[in-house]
Amino acid sequence: MKVKVRIITQATGAVEAELTDEYSPNTFRAIIEALPIESIVHTWGDEIYFETPVSVPEENAKEVVEKGTIAYWPPGNSLCIFWGPTPASRTPQEIRPASPVNVVGKVIGDPTVFSKVRDGDRIRVELMK
Repeated sequence: MKVKVRIITQATGAVEAELTDEYSPNTFRAIIEALPIESIVHTWGDEIYFETPVSVPEENAKEVVEKGTIAYWPPGNSLCIFWGPTPASRTPQEIRPASPVNVVGKVIGDPTVFSKVRDGDRIRVELMK
């Protein structure tokens, strides 16, 4: 199953994304049930993450992800959006989360727009109608 969502920040406006149950179905369901999610952004290299009301364990968790990946980070109950290396990356091309993440989707279009988002900015994730 795939669901389109809108990710909204003041810096980016509305960015379209697609969530899927392909990789982590239980995590996907928990996030969909929690929408809309409003939170405060934290930055970490070429990644933003923000706390959610969701609490699920690792599920087919990945140590390295691709550009544009949206994933759930179990230790922080957070959603993450990746577009480049993080402080944990071992090469300039590698995108490595702080610890394994449950992949739940991808940004449609250019995920580097999230580089405009700053620590402390507000973010909202909502279903597209």
